[in-house]
Amino acid sequence: MANTYTQIYIQIVFAVKGRQNLISKESREELHKFIAGIVSHRNQKLFAVFAMPDHVHILVSMSPTVSISDLVRDIKAGSSKFINEKGWTNGKFNWQEGYGAFSYSKSSVDLVVKYILNQEEHHKKKTFKEEYLDLMEKFEIEYDSKYLFEWIEN
Repeated sequence: MANTYTQIYIQIVFAVKGRQNLISKESREELHKFIAGIVSHRNQKLFAVFAMPDHVHILVSMSPTVSISDLVRDIKAGSSKFINEKGWTNGKFNWQEGYGAFSYSKSSVDLVVKYILNQEEHHKKKTFKEEYLDLMEKFEIEYDSKYLFEWIEN
């Protein structure tokens, strides 16, 4: 798109169906590379990706040629097919429906990248549910709890 200039940074968060711990540490890097490939193929810029056993955080810079929902659909569909083809889980792997998408200013990108890459440490202190609800509150997003992810209480 000639003469179109944007700067849109989005953190995308989505969970494994049923919030099961299905993404192993051993498979994490390969999944990160696969997701990076999808983002690149869609001509978007990836700043960070980190997969916990039950959810994923991604920070991208979005161009106006792709909607967030289309990018998330492609990431979730492609990565679930990839995981199933690799046979990383017993039975069929799926992501839960829905996702969170949170926008940031350029000045926040470094902090968000550090936050995403530090997920393992972060989750020693806070559950995914607490983290996600904190994001919803921080960004003042109204929600109906019955439409949030299926939470498994530990």
